[in-house]
Amino acid sequence: MERKTKVEEEEEIFYSPERIIEVNDEDENIKLGYLRAILDKQDPSCKDVDDLTLRRFLRARDLDAEKASRMFIKYLTWRRSFVPKGSISQSEVTNHIGINKMFMQGKDKRGCPLSIFFGGRHFPSKGGNDELKRFCVLFFLDKLCSRYVFLLCFFVPFL
Repeated sequence: MERKTKVEEEEEIFYSPERIIEVNDEDENIKLGYLRAILDKQDPSCKDVDDLTLRRFLRARDLDAEKASRMFIKYLTWRRSFVPKGSISQSEVTNHIGINKMFMQGKDKRGCPLSIFFGGRHFPSKGGNDELKRFCVLFFLDKLCSRYVFLLCFFVPFL
């Protein structure tokens, strides 16, 4: 069995899912509270959003609450315009479901859901780009995320 160098061991620990979850310092919590206060003023419906989701937007903008709030409001606006009913029904994406383009295949060793996407079964002439976005991003990923265990699961594409 091959021994790992000290650098490799440190990298493995640094990038492990457990380490990512532990990165929850006081500064980030303060900024998260500030972000939530900004969002409550801009859009009262943001009270239902969990801290993990807001933390994602905060980290994406290097803990800048102002930028994260603008990004989150843009996301909510896009989501509401693209999915006015709150979720996508199967009848809205029948062209993509009918050709068996994606499958959910149980769970891996850690309990994370597995999915398979067959890119060769995508025909651009059937449906439009909006329908493809509704299917891939909103319909399929929403279904997948509803089966997903806390933060230990990641989406890994295989091409």
